[in-house]
Amino acid sequence: MSDWEVVIGMEVHVQPTTRSKMFCGCAVAPLNAPPNTYVCEICEGMPGVLPVINKAAVEACLKTALALECEIPQHTKFDRKNYMYPDLPKGYQISQYDLPMSRNGHLDLDGRRVRIRRVHLEEDTGKLIHAGDKLHKASESFVDLNRAGVPLMEIVSEPDLRSADEAREYAVALRTLLRTIGASEAEMEKGQLRAEPNISIRRAGTDELGVKTELKNINSFRALHRAIAYEAKRQAELLEAGGAVVQETRGWSEAEQRTFSQRSKEFAEDYRYFPEPDLPPLELDRGWIAELRAGLPKLPGARRKWLVDQYAIGAAAAATLASERLRADLFESTVSKGADPKTTANWIIEELPSGETLSPEYLADIVKLVTAGDITRDQGREVLADTLSTRNPPLLIVSQRGFKQVSDESSLGPIVREVMAANPKAVADYRSGKHAAIGALIKDLTTRAPSANPRVARELLEKLLSF
Repeated sequence: MSDWEVVIGMEVHVQPTTRSKMFCGCAVAPLNAPPNTYVCEICEGMPGVLPVINKAAVEACLKTALALECEIPQHTKFDRKNYMYPDLPKGYQISQYDLPMSRNGHLDLDGRRVRIRRVHLEEDTGKLIHAGDKLHKASESFVDLNRAGVPLMEIVSEPDLRSADEAREYAVALRTLLRTIGASEAEMEKGQLRAEPNISIRRAGTDELGVKTELKNINSFRALHRAIAYEAKRQAELLEAGGAVVQETRGWSEAEQRTFSQRSKEFAEDYRYFPEPDLPPLELDRGWIAELRAGLPKLPGARRKWLVDQYAIGAAAAATLASERLRADLFESTVSKGADPKTTANWIIEELPSGETLSPEYLADIVKLVTAGDITRDQGREVLADTLSTRNPPLLIVSQRGFKQVSDESSLGPIVREVMAANPKAVADYRSGKHAAIGALIKDLTTRAPSANPRVARELLEKLLSF
């Protein structure tokens, strides 16, 4: 592949967090709901029904566009995208074509700016379920319309990505941004974020774009990386053998770790777009746009820099915290209660289970107890686990379990001497210059006195060993 350059543009479909569908009052179906139980006449494409725009979906799309620094036009409209497919009962999809809700934004990755061509709104299609034999040759197909009409934001990038690594980084960064602003949960495994890369290759050092293929059926960031790497290699081998790349849509087979042809890739004119006659054009009020922009939280890139500059924590820790808004909020609130920033970051990243919530007051108490040497880190972990399960205050748990750490030498001295007497060889080895032998003594001391302050105990042990 050294003679070839990979060129990747991304089309990402995101399900915004709304309670109802895009153009009707049907609730958005939960995952694995029985087929065709969240449908109405509008979802089914019955004659004579009229769609109504979901304002919450429009708001989520505009917030996403603003977070990506897109231009928001004053006038936008919906269009009919015409094609026949079994999971599209109307025979057309309501989408946006020439006047999308936004244009010309960007998303900055480490060292690269990815231009965003547009962020627009449309409705989802239904879902085909194929029943077949063990060779996957379908004998019957069924249509589930639960998903039909669910709102989708389509985020289209320019072909600015140059590797599978960059494409995966872009998708992860986009998910982080969507979660931060509350536009979507963006879980790939639940179908809330679908990444569809457009891939072409060209000779290194040239500017002309090659023929592209679009990949579908990608359900994880790992699969995204593997699918792009495979497809780029496939295209290179095809061209080097004298063949030609065909513009087409290809699926990704996770089981076989390869792409396969699905259908020829359509052009925009094939869809015969025209303005949706049942929906009025939208006039986007400038005051509303200003309110949405002002209401955006600190975005991940800005928050990473803020955490490093304000709290002097490492760049890696700041990036991890900024990737989840709730954890970054917990960090800042905990530090505001007097907890040490670096220790707090470590506890949130290393000790707090993913998805768990904890009040900043309680976390600050645990961090301060460990930092002050009042309890050991292992005891702190036990206090954290108890606090998460019982919701009792950490100080109460420490008192109930007798976790107060022993730090005075008068109490620790007899225990240290007892350890030295029980381990004469380790004492002799240490005094002969084999300082690693202190590890066995500390292990024995921890067993005999779990509540001993490890720093004070070690210092006392080193002091007595030097005699």
